[in-house]
Amino acid sequence: MQLSAYTKEFSKNLNIAYPVMLGQLGHVLVGLVDNLMIGRLGAAPLAAVSLGNSLVFIALSLGIGFSFAITPLIAEADGSGDLETGRSYFHHGIILCALNGIFLFLALLVAKPVLYYMDQPPEVVELAIPYLEIVAFSMIPLMIFQAFKQFADGLSQTRYAMYATILSNVVNVVFNYLLIYGIWIFPRLELQGAAIGTLISRFFMLWFVWEILRRKDKFAAYFVWSKKEHLNSGVFKRLLSLGFPTALQMLFEVAIFTATVFLAGTLGTNPQAANQIALNLASMTFMIAVGLGVTATIRVGNQKGLKHFKDLRRIAFSTFLLVFLIEAVFAVGFILLKDLLPGFYIDNTEVILLAAQLLIVAALFQLSDGLQVVILGALRGLQDVKIPTLICFIAYWIIGFPVSYFYGKADMLGSMGIWLGLLAGLTASALMLYLRFNYLSKKLVLNQENK
Repeated sequence: MQLSAYTKEFSKNLNIAYPVMLGQLGHVLVGLVDNLMIGRLGAAPLAAVSLGNSLVFIALSLGIGFSFAITPLIAEADGSGDLETGRSYFHHGIILCALNGIFLFLALLVAKPVLYYMDQPPEVVELAIPYLEIVAFSMIPLMIFQAFKQFADGLSQTRYAMYATILSNVVNVVFNYLLIYGIWIFPRLELQGAAIGTLISRFFMLWFVWEILRRKDKFAAYFVWSKKEHLNSGVFKRLLSLGFPTALQMLFEVAIFTATVFLAGTLGTNPQAANQIALNLASMTFMIAVGLGVTATIRVGNQKGLKHFKDLRRIAFSTFLLVFLIEAVFAVGFILLKDLLPGFYIDNTEVILLAAQLLIVAALFQLSDGLQVVILGALRGLQDVKIPTLICFIAYWIIGFPVSYFYGKADMLGSMGIWLGLLAGLTASALMLYLRFNYLSKKLVLNQENK
């Protein structure tokens, strides 16, 4: 097949993806704003945010993973023109995400004492606990927002969640500035101020997306709750059968990145602060790939509903090629700007030098990280989640983590060794997931041709 068969899909892929990219970047920018403002308070507060968010990110990966089940089911129902089924998935998805948000909030509160047993600097833990308590409560509005977002994504209407996320970031920046430093009539709360800013912004985000979606004609039929409508255990089981493995996939990946926070913490406060800077920068480029991963889920799900399996393969491979090209640009950017970017976060020569070294490794794993998340999105569109979950576990925890643990010790390669483990795990994941998608999509085409 000619290259143009894939490149001609780039514009449509980007049209669906760019609002998701900006929306996902919005989530990361909440952390970026916190890091930039708190970094001015010193290395210990910055490390505390990193430590507190390490548990939050684990919870977030589980919650978002569950919500991702909504998108392929809505996309398939939309592709086959089945409004009633799509509406049922939407309503049940909202309920499931709300319950999930409450559960994650309580789980984070229960998990707080874990920080005391992770061999972290004591002053960092003492600062992290109050921050974590407040941010944990924001999981409730955030998870409900995710239900609305994934529903709209499934209908290829990705821009509304983007609007909500961008505006919520404005709210976050304003309240962070007022509450971290004690501007005007507001008290100086430092880390707790950053957490309150995040909480306020997430409630605003939920209110905005609900308000804008319910007023649009495209979504009106989905917001009708019939008096005869009952909760259906079969629909919940369908959502959970897709959502639970997807949550585990995200957990396995986020957990290995979180493990780098704990491993870096054993090396000291400055290595942990440098690790946080490099992670924050890498996560921003990763969100570009997440946008294309959602696009792959939507477009593959649509083609699955239409039973156009040859087009399904071509469209999926177009997203793989596109993310490879984009991530290659980011990789070059990280290498060229490695000495400049950390300086925006903190004025500490040792931290800046360590972060610059980590950005070299981050540049190397841009390609495999981007590919693996987009291929996972395509597999999600096929509603294939169980084997990819096993692949993720093997890649990150059987291959990647042992490398990080062994080479990340102070007497080995230190922080660089930790990140080499990430590189190994992400590369293994991308390769195995590609083989899985290629096998399944070929099988669909062959079965259709043999009928």
